[in-house]
Amino acid sequence: MAAADLQPPQKPLSARLFDLGLWGGVAVLLVVSFQSAEIGKFSKLFSDSSNMRVFGRDLIAPFHDQALFLSMDWGLYIAKMWQTIQMALWGTALAIVVAIPLGLAGARNIAPVWIQQPVRRLLDLVRSLPDLVVALIFITAVGLGPFAGVMAMMFNTGGVLAKLFAEAVESIDKAPVEGVRATGAVPLQEIVWGVIPQVAPLWTSYALYRFESNSRSATVLGLIGAGGIGQVLLDSINGFEYGQTGCIVLVIVAAVSMIDLLSQVIRTRLL
Repeated sequence: MAAADLQPPQKPLSARLFDLGLWGGVAVLLVVSFQSAEIGKFSKLFSDSSNMRVFGRDLIAPFHDQALFLSMDWGLYIAKMWQTIQMALWGTALAIVVAIPLGLAGARNIAPVWIQQPVRRLLDLVRSLPDLVVALIFITAVGLGPFAGVMAMMFNTGGVLAKLFAEAVESIDKAPVEGVRATGAVPLQEIVWGVIPQVAPLWTSYALYRFESNSRSATVLGLIGAGGIGQVLLDSINGFEYGQTGCIVLVIVAAVSMIDLLSQVIRTRLL
């Protein structure tokens, strides 16, 4: 085989120019935003690190002092973390219920353009709203507590999953759908027997990932009174009880790690 045959295929000149313009534009944006993002302060992480050392020492103090470690209210931390996980579980479950019909309606190979495009724009709007703003809206509607956090996660996660579900549907193999259609099936049967079996593993993987993410974001929602361990975390920070903060963070890390391991096992079984 000639050496020329081993050369990788060359992109057309127009494609190479497009790539050059794209990555060049990204580089220009990074340079332009250098000042606004205050990247010049990076050196202060090392030159003014005394406060960070004091904070870090207080944060890990319970792990050096057995009496202090045992004096922590571990029962409260674990109970609040469990409440946070339950919030994430329900928020994700309700989001899936919302995302399935919206994902199908937002797929261009399933829905007509006059339905698909408005649904996609609706999903853009839903995803653009910050979680904290949505949580405050629900807190105003239903009051403080976990339910407001569940609804906020359902709102945001539903928008994200619907977009991912739609993109998964758009990438399916057409042959199974055409085979179902050839039997005289109606459109709904084509979706149930030709589309859903192809995308179900990927949809499940997306849902599990969002559940992991919600287990973390639910902590942030707790900071504004939407239930879970976030409120306890905020109280410890406001009270300068950084030892308690370190223990709460440990509980969060352990819980999220266990959820991640469980999700990996489930995803492995699906492949």
